[in-house]
Amino acid sequence: MAYANNTIDELLNLMDLESLEVNLFRGESRDIGTPRVFGGQVLAQSVIAASRTVDEGSIHSLHAYFLRAGDATSPIVYDVDRNRDGRSFKARRVVAIQHGRPIFTMAASFQLQQQGLDHQFEMPTVPLPEDLPSEHNISEERLSRIPQLLRRWFNRTGPFDFRPVSPVDIFDPQPQPPFANVWFRLCAKIDVPDGMHRALMAYASDFHLVGTATLPHGISFIQDNVMMASLDHAMWFHRPAHVDDWLLYSCDSPSSSGGRGLARGSIYDREGRLVASVAQEGMIRVGDRPPGKDTQ
Repeated sequence: MAYANNTIDELLNLMDLESLEVNLFRGESRDIGTPRVFGGQVLAQSVIAASRTVDEGSIHSLHAYFLRAGDATSPIVYDVDRNRDGRSFKARRVVAIQHGRPIFTMAASFQLQQQGLDHQFEMPTVPLPEDLPSEHNISEERLSRIPQLLRRWFNRTGPFDFRPVSPVDIFDPQPQPPFANVWFRLCAKIDVPDGMHRALMAYASDFHLVGTATLPHGISFIQDNVMMASLDHAMWFHRPAHVDDWLLYSCDSPSSSGGRGLARGSIYDREGRLVASVAQEGMIRVGDRPPGKDTQ
């Protein structure tokens, strides 16, 4: 896929899967400068693939595993298994395949809209996004120290605007408690159905999350001797929300051990409604990178 002038269009094009056969879809990949296909892309495309097989209802939960590093130069085939179609809930299983091998699996559940009990944790008290600097405002000198393809996601051409409450210096990280709050939204309004907003929220949820597990250790993903990769990803959608409005991603990491770090996130809209919850475990290794090997 050629790069678009507008990365929001580019992102929406990635979500426009090609239908190959019943329950079988193909999506393009995008190289954003990471060593492998960005996990959020595969996650979001899997949500779209599963949604294409559901006539009624919205995705309310997903549980996924990243099995192999994806090839950003090749498309991905998504094979959807319609596990169950009940009166209120529908279950789907998605396998993402590249070069004849599964690179990702996801189980997802969809639910028809229903009424029920309603409560939630309160949103943390943090500064408003308008009072915070954007990650897009990184200086040209610092931008030049980031790999070229990855730079597009730190400058004004990136589709999402991220505004950390307590920014971390990725070039000189210092140990700090494993808590982070980040406001985010798409940089422009989009006219898409609720299901697309949920898919794009899943895409964005792979940013900033597992990095919370590195905060107590004063390390950064930009360092040559740090290897990080998502191992799994779980997400629960509680209430409808739009990713082109400000959302607060409140993250914490209760534990790191055994070369893995666990992180949790709560996503709130600007009115303080808890719209989604996320959990992810990632591989985190500090040391020399083995040449030419899959780090997972």
